[in-house]
Amino acid sequence: MSQENELIFDNGNYRDYKSDAVKEAVKDHYKKMRMHQTVDYVNRMKKKYLTYDKPMMLWDAMDKLNALIDVSDPDLDMPNIQHLLQSAEALRADGRPDWMQLVGLIHDLGKVMYLWGSDEDGTSQKEQWGLVGDIFVVGCQLPDTLVYSEFNVLNPDAKDSRYNTEYGMYEPNCGLDNLEMAWGHDEYMYQVMKNHKDNKIPQAGMVMLRFHSFYPWHSEGSYKHLLKPEDQQYKEWVNDFNTYDLYTKCETERNLEDYKDYYLPIIEKYLGTGPIYW
Repeated sequence: MSQENELIFDNGNYRDYKSDAVKEAVKDHYKKMRMHQTVDYVNRMKKKYLTYDKPMMLWDAMDKLNALIDVSDPDLDMPNIQHLLQSAEALRADGRPDWMQLVGLIHDLGKVMYLWGSDEDGTSQKEQWGLVGDIFVVGCQLPDTLVYSEFNVLNPDAKDSRYNTEYGMYEPNCGLDNLEMAWGHDEYMYQVMKNHKDNKIPQAGMVMLRFHSFYPWHSEGSYKHLLKPEDQQYKEWVNDFNTYDLYTKCETERNLEDYKDYYLPIIEKYLGTGPIYW
């Protein structure tokens, strides 16, 4: 990031889950994730939410995030649209490619799932354990690098012999593309964009959308036994993006409409002028 950007965005201590300032709600959120995010749950959520039958313009979807605060975020207690604008504007300030600025703008947009979500599924404003938070691989042993790893034992799959071993339901070095991730906004947004016929976001951007919350892999080095050599490129892409996802958080509020003239042409360039089918 540029020196000028470092003066604007506080590169302080982030993701300190042991801090006294971290709300009990954050810890409770991760406890519920570990209790409910199983292979069966992920399969049910894919069947329920990957219907692509709810058309909505991208800009309207972004506006909906004015009503959502990410309960899992220990650093920022603001409507999620603020984080998207902070990320995109930092990328813009550093002169990163326009497609990457777009990824910054939409990387958390899968959280609009709350509009048709439910408390039972963990996909609502009240219950977000199927919507936000660090993701992990389902279908194999949970590593101790997960946030609040003491909750790993609460996962029902930890008692299932099909899923509680090092490899679980996977083959060695099968690669990231063949892993089933915990359900949340990353996978949802990736699948929605993959289904979108006018999508021209480069592969690197799609990887950023899908794996930016996969901290046990890209920041903690877990799951090496499931990776293939090509996944190293994925990691480089995601860690590059992560600089703008994490270290741009600040308390400065922005008005979404003030940025429409700049970002709408980029949206239309890579996603067309029609609605997105959620």
